[in-house]
Amino acid sequence: MIVKDELLSKLRRYFDLNLYEVKLWVSLLSRGVSTAGELSDIADVPRSRSYDVLESLEKKGFVVMKLGKPIKYIAIPPTEVVDRVKKNMHNNAQEKIKRLDNVKSSPLLSELQTLHSQGITLIDPADLSGCLRGRHNLYNHLDFLIKESKSSVNMVTTEKGFLRKVEGLRPSLERAKKRGVKIRISAPLTKENKKVAASLKGIADVKHNTKLDSRFITVDSEHMVFMTLNDNDVHPSYDMGVWVKSPYFSTAMDTMFNSVWQQK
Repeated sequence: MIVKDELLSKLRRYFDLNLYEVKLWVSLLSRGVSTAGELSDIADVPRSRSYDVLESLEKKGFVVMKLGKPIKYIAIPPTEVVDRVKKNMHNNAQEKIKRLDNVKSSPLLSELQTLHSQGITLIDPADLSGCLRGRHNLYNHLDFLIKESKSSVNMVTTEKGFLRKVEGLRPSLERAKKRGVKIRISAPLTKENKKVAASLKGIADVKHNTKLDSRFITVDSEHMVFMTLNDNDVHPSYDMGVWVKSPYFSTAMDTMFNSVWQQK
């Protein structure tokens, strides 16, 4: 049986299987019922591994072992497999979330916090900087900085970036506002995003800006994240930003932000 590598790769990703598992599963789907030896030959999987792999597939709900000799395996309908995998992934995710929630109230977190605070005191402030690769990582770090903000968040972004940031950062912005943090956002306002801007009333001050074509955020005049690429020209996976903890640099950028903010 010849199966394209592209299909095997997709199945591995979607169903969280290793290469031997996906090869044997696809082979069994093509036969309906088969022995481990037959599947091993079809899938080009070593016979010494086929029983272990099929046992793994059985535990995951992909196959059923048929009673009798020789031992045969029956393929579960793919629609049922999807439901089973979805259920298992959900249960596993809930279990992991529960464990992490327990960590928050455990001595383990205190130990980690102590290690981090002791380590930070040994770091030169100039070393507190980093490269953030990919928009997902960028927004995770922005979210973290906003959660820790105490006095101010100033944001310059693009038309599309404004929509993305409101969608991804709104909960943290709302909580920051409740703590008394002053939030200002400067971005091009259009028909498409004016309603979104209006929805931020009471959370952030938003002003139209077309003069400063840039993407950066300062937090408490201490932290700054600036994006190095034009978001119209880069795929989200390759977007890049630089984070620095530098009151000198951040204050200078706040001064530039204020000059643009005050213009009508």
